[in-house]
Amino acid sequence: MVLAACVLASSMAFIDGSALTVALPKLRAFFGADLATVQWVLNGYVLALAALTLIGGALADHYGKARMLAIGCVGFGLSSAACVVAPSIEWLIACRVAQGISAAIVTPASLALIGATYPKEERSRAIGVWAAASSLTTAGGPILGGWLTENYGWQWVFAINPPLAAAVVALLVAYAPPDQHAARRFDVAGAAILAVALGGLAWALSQIGPDKSGTSGRMIALSTVVGAAALVAYVLWERLSPSPMTPPRLIGNRPFVGLNIATLLIYTGLSIMFFLLSFDLVDQRGLSPTSAGLVFLPFTLGVGLLSRPFGALADKIGARIPLIAGPLGAGLALVLLALGKDASLVPGVLSPMMLLGISFALIVAPLTASVMSSVANTDEGLASGINNAVTRVAQLGGIALSAGVASFAFGYRAGLIVAAICAVAGAATMAVMLPTAARRR
Repeated sequence: MVLAACVLASSMAFIDGSALTVALPKLRAFFGADLATVQWVLNGYVLALAALTLIGGALADHYGKARMLAIGCVGFGLSSAACVVAPSIEWLIACRVAQGISAAIVTPASLALIGATYPKEERSRAIGVWAAASSLTTAGGPILGGWLTENYGWQWVFAINPPLAAAVVALLVAYAPPDQHAARRFDVAGAAILAVALGGLAWALSQIGPDKSGTSGRMIALSTVVGAAALVAYVLWERLSPSPMTPPRLIGNRPFVGLNIATLLIYTGLSIMFFLLSFDLVDQRGLSPTSAGLVFLPFTLGVGLLSRPFGALADKIGARIPLIAGPLGAGLALVLLALGKDASLVPGVLSPMMLLGISFALIVAPLTASVMSSVANTDEGLASGINNAVTRVAQLGGIALSAGVASFAFGYRAGLIVAAICAVAGAATMAVMLPTAARRR
């Protein structure tokens, strides 16, 4: 029952993100907004999530994982309801930021609660169940979002979240074990500095491209400098802060650092693919939103159906081999997508997406379990928060870069080649930074 609550909680964020992607064209037309503004319906959510997930993990450790998961779900449900009645694009973006703040609590708390409930020898299998069930619910997101948008309006994409939030809270009240608490302080200044850094760099990346000629070069340069300076300031602040979000002592944890570098690279590549492929399917291949959602099924079903057995395999043979093989397979799939731009749908898109789903099934459960097992039990919420924040930073950067590159004629192929390079670099990082597993009898 606890695992079911964690799956439903994570599914809110996953369904919301995947369903909203296919609703963006209708949403843009409804408000009469330009593409640069509509991007922040996605990036406002991701920016808040990336900047605050680290604090969310610390909150879960300090106040209790089940308690904070329930609070995060309530906030997510209420902000989703506010999105439904948004009268303007600015209102919607503000509500999306509120969703991101709530999701910054939900995501690390759900994984940390799994870690606190299951012993280490069963954790990969439990996380495999979580990844499989979450992916299966995510698989229906684009289809459901496209159908709701076409028949009832984009508002109904957000209306699916409040019932899920209520179900999670009910399960936690009935079945969650007593919370364990660890004293934590919260680095609010660090979160603010990080938000400025990520926001500035993301905006500058999104201004790449010939259709951004109206944007001042000075503004882009200023945004880049401010973002880079804030990133340096964040690193320096974390060394001085009495309660750093990313404690400097974790820098000496070689496996933990390697896993997070690989996460940044691999998920940047995945985010580039999702953004570019979505627009290619609708704008270039002429598919409806519902049909475009169906194209992602081979990927999501591959992850959903294979994450549990691959998680069990990683428990037996160790995580290193799957974490090297998975990104290499993903890199190959992304190259095949780039080469298949002018091919028909089955060889050009569906087959590479199936390979990508199998490859990510090798990655998801072993990666998450390895991150949490690389630290002490008292740091599991912190480790989960850091890894999720790295994933969101990758998503933010991937979306911003894709939005800029997509305006070039060669942007689809070039972006997917960059995504493939990121995936292969993630595999190389795993090979170098992770220790070789001890040989078993």
